[in-house]
Amino acid sequence: MLIDSRHALLLLVDLQERLMPAMHEPGQVIANSLIMLTVAGKLGIPTVVTEQYPQGLGHTVPEIGERLAAREAVYPKMTFSAAADPAVMARLRQSRRMQVVLAGVEAHVCVTQTAIGLAQAGYQPFVVADAITSRKPQSVQLALERLRQNGVSIVSTEMVLFELLGRAGTEEFRELSRLIR
Repeated sequence: MLIDSRHALLLLVDLQERLMPAMHEPGQVIANSLIMLTVAGKLGIPTVVTEQYPQGLGHTVPEIGERLAAREAVYPKMTFSAAADPAVMARLRQSRRMQVVLAGVEAHVCVTQTAIGLAQAGYQPFVVADAITSRKPQSVQLALERLRQNGVSIVSTEMVLFELLGRAGTEEFRELSRLIR
């Protein structure tokens, strides 16, 4: 199944100040999350951001936080799965969007638990492989394997971009396709 901009929501999981320095290749995850955040903003796709225990782990990294529009909600959580957080799930239900594009950390904990939880709740999660990470690369590989076993779609930032655009020759295509060149 393809990601459709009319049915999609972007969920950025725990891209936080004190977590990211400990992650493997955090720069790539932040850069690709910024691309998707830009695309979502341009195409009017809702964005939800979570922060795991922000009192201890800090808030969303400035690169992302500074780009969030007022319409984009940031939800603190204590559960590893955002799908187990009542406020996050209320926002997803309110959006009426059943496709959830996920990026963030840690791949093998919060991202995996969120994606599987969303699938169990009837949503269609798409985990962006080049926009997730963990402290160890092996943890990311195990997460991707487990997600596939649970029927979660694994995609790339470029796949998300072109599926959301749907066609070439538009002003959005000209503007947004530059993000990956």
